[in-house]
Amino acid sequence: MATGGPRPRPTGGSGGKPNKFRKPRRKVCMFCVDKIASIDYKQMALAKFRNRLISDRGKIVPRRTTGTCAKHQRMVTEAIKQARHVALLPFVVD
Repeated sequence: MATGGPRPRPTGGSGGKPNKFRKPRRKVCMFCVDKIASIDYKQMALAKFRNRLISDRGKIVPRRTTGTCAKHQRMVTEAIKQARHVALLPFVVD
């Protein structure tokens, strides 16, 4: 039989169950970091913002996923809708 005593713990990595009491790191608004005051529909056509703010299905990605603040998320939504209306962005991706 094996001798009694504590089992050795695995080293490195998470190695076990996730801690349900640990809060995930808060996401930071990318527009606040860059000190962008206003967002217009022409910026939404750029690939830099489009990949993070619009899903591969063409939907607007929510705030909790992207980490943008409420003020900038409202500006992003309006800019995307304007860009779709002017035909810079598609309404639906096939």
